[in-house]
Amino acid sequence: MIILYVILGLIAFLLLAAAILPGKYLIEKSIIIQRPAAEIYNKVANLNYYKEWNPWQKQDPGALATVSGEPGHIGHKYHWNGKKVGEGHLVIRSTAPGKAVNFDLQFLKPWKAQAMDAWDFTETADGTKTVWRNTGDLPFPMARLMGPYLNKQLNKQFEEGLLSLKEVCEK
Repeated sequence: MIILYVILGLIAFLLLAAAILPGKYLIEKSIIIQRPAAEIYNKVANLNYYKEWNPWQKQDPGALATVSGEPGHIGHKYHWNGKKVGEGHLVIRSTAPGKAVNFDLQFLKPWKAQAMDAWDFTETADGTKTVWRNTGDLPFPMARLMGPYLNKQLNKQFEEGLLSLKEVCEK
């Protein structure tokens, strides 16, 4: 009987923790790249370059990727399917050429989820400030419980991705 109370107490604790944890996440990272904004924009908005710098493709180099649609235009799409990265796609939702590009991100496997990616490019005296943001929902209860781990992992992956993008653009 004590074991049952311990299990019920643990479940209640986890549900309470999930209830007070945020229901959304936001990751935002930036870097200065020594290239014009239009050039960096083209490396991000043309998904044919995505595999050269994105951190997830590097984690699963055997993943299959297909690109469709006109680069830099609404509907341009990158679809991936791999053992480590699962399956999903990234689709341009809106653009301001040379300044910003926004994507809808959908994960299909191993679990379904949706998020939004937003990129901003601002020329400064030091180079182009490149900002990468990602936001999405954390459904109750499991995703909320995993939220802190997700934030930690995504922060690291965004930093790696921006460094790779900088390397690709500056070479």
